[in-house]
Amino acid sequence: MAAEYIWRNGEFIRWEDATVHVTAHALHYGSSVFEGIRAYATPEGPAVFRLQDHTQRLIDGCKVARIAIPYTAEQLDEAIIETIKRNGHESCYIRPLAFRGAGGLGVEGRKAPTEVIILTMDWGRYLGQEAIDNGVDVQISSWRRIAPNTMTSLAKIGGQYVSSQFITMEAKDNGFAEGIGLDVNGYISEGAGENIFVVSKGKVYTPGNWSSILMGITRDSVITILNEMGYEVHFENMVREMLYLADEIFFTGTAAEITPIRSVDRMPIGTGTRGPITKAVQERFFAIVSGEQPDQYGWRTLVR
Repeated sequence: MAAEYIWRNGEFIRWEDATVHVTAHALHYGSSVFEGIRAYATPEGPAVFRLQDHTQRLIDGCKVARIAIPYTAEQLDEAIIETIKRNGHESCYIRPLAFRGAGGLGVEGRKAPTEVIILTMDWGRYLGQEAIDNGVDVQISSWRRIAPNTMTSLAKIGGQYVSSQFITMEAKDNGFAEGIGLDVNGYISEGAGENIFVVSKGKVYTPGNWSSILMGITRDSVITILNEMGYEVHFENMVREMLYLADEIFFTGTAAEITPIRSVDRMPIGTGTRGPITKAVQERFFAIVSGEQPDQYGWRTLVR
């Protein structure tokens, strides 16, 4: 899983040397912003999926969190490419992270220095290899997602992921692969680390940004693919029983990619297997990222 090198503050260091001091502000208060990115093996070598969109979201997240980041998106793009090269990956998961380092323990941390790292590693299917074909069993969590004007769902801020931890730990303890959080109004929001799509009577639905969701980059790609396939995606408030009555449900995310959901609260979805629309979206998505089909959207950035 570990790679040989990590990029930190403009320099390459060995994986085992990438340590921080125990007084780092982010360790105490969650003052960090991160991204999850994948590079896929293609006939032309590794290609990073939607690199510029991810690094721009990192920059935007730092703006929201008021973390001063001393690099441009373009500089981060170059550093990510070079890290992949140094580590010799054909495919990998990429984690850029900006965080407040050591510099005092007060809640107001803006005097602490900003540290920026990029790590790459081998990481397979987040919810398991078999999940892509067979789907996963999930539960509606007892934990609600963050409410508007409490924290910001549009930024991947480290401290906010305590919410995701509560959702996924509860699900695991109850024998499920993942949990789905409701928003403050009781409507479907998202998984602990995934966006969600619902297929019902030939129509496709997904929560809108008012439901405390991350505006996922894989989510956006899937919307593009669905539109290409002739499906209009409806952005609506969805009550939980809409999941029970759905024909198909699937997760999207950098880690989860496109993962079918076969049951919710132990109620089978549709036939209890991957549905035809989910399968078609998967096939199109993986064909683009793997270089099997032309990249008409400019989603791939070649490493070599």
